[in-house]
Amino acid sequence: MAIMTIGIDLAKNVFAVHGVDENGKAVLIKPRVARKDLAALITQLPPCLIGMEACSGAHHWARLFMRYGHTVRLIAPKFVTPYRLSGKRGKNDAADAAAICEAVTRPNMRFVPVKEEHQQTTLTLHRTRQGFIEERTALYNRLRGLIAEFGIVLPQKVSCLRREIGRHLEDLPGYANRCVGDLLAHADHLDVLIEEYDRLITQVARENARSRRLMQLPGIGPTTASALVASVGGAHEFRNGRQLAAWIGLVPGQYSSGGKARLGRITKAGDSYLRSLLVMGARAILSGLGDKQDRFSRWARNLVERRGYWKAVVAIAAKNARLAWAVLKYGEDFRLTAEPA
Repeated sequence: MAIMTIGIDLAKNVFAVHGVDENGKAVLIKPRVARKDLAALITQLPPCLIGMEACSGAHHWARLFMRYGHTVRLIAPKFVTPYRLSGKRGKNDAADAAAICEAVTRPNMRFVPVKEEHQQTTLTLHRTRQGFIEERTALYNRLRGLIAEFGIVLPQKVSCLRREIGRHLEDLPGYANRCVGDLLAHADHLDVLIEEYDRLITQVARENARSRRLMQLPGIGPTTASALVASVGGAHEFRNGRQLAAWIGLVPGQYSSGGKARLGRITKAGDSYLRSLLVMGARAILSGLGDKQDRFSRWARNLVERRGYWKAVVAIAAKNARLAWAVLKYGEDFRLTAEPA
């Protein structure tokens, strides 16, 4: 009988494949498929539904299989876990493939959008830049710790740290002076790299029509705009803006029982990088309010007064996520409401 659904457990070199027919009966079980043989195995099959976990290399394989007429769905690993552990003990690749095959057919399953190659290229820029930023932060923390061993306490702000450390550099004994100098030189090199990647990301954003439309929203600059486009594309996987905000983790968690609905802190689920960019954009909006009297500024100022600074930041970030969905979904047909005279 024809294979209707396939689950593939991805790995670096050896894959597991599990296929079932329309009645759910296993008709293809291959617990060990070499990497060089996977494409040949899948391409010789008639078009069917293929499920894979959204892990390293998943988008590459998805694009490849889609070119041969297959329907591919990527699933977040946490959504596969209940099917993997249901009434079973232990874990192995074959069981994982069977669990993916089962999970991909669930009617209410949520899937990860398959990214195009240019989207992954842009995300590579973002991840490399973010890695440099995290490395620079770790470097300055290491510097503070090393200097503290000699009784010198440095300030948190980087500009103040650089100024203060210059006064104490010659007083450091032995090789400590050289170590600190090398660390500062490495920090300067990271600054140059981060600046260059900022320029590249800005160039990518300005060359993309969707990113240019997103940059018209308050609090969304080139970095946030290009990251949103690279992560969600046209936002077709989301039915509304709130779904996108929930995917980013900017909606409150619900704790309801006995007919009483309680909303808690934001879930912080999903893409933490996008969430941090939107939150930083919201903070930039509040810091630049000044005496502006347009409708959005009045709303934001009133929100801070009523709910406090951090709740206002999260609310503005969530609002921008919903507006971003509308911009990506409707493109040029979307227009912000004009400010009344």
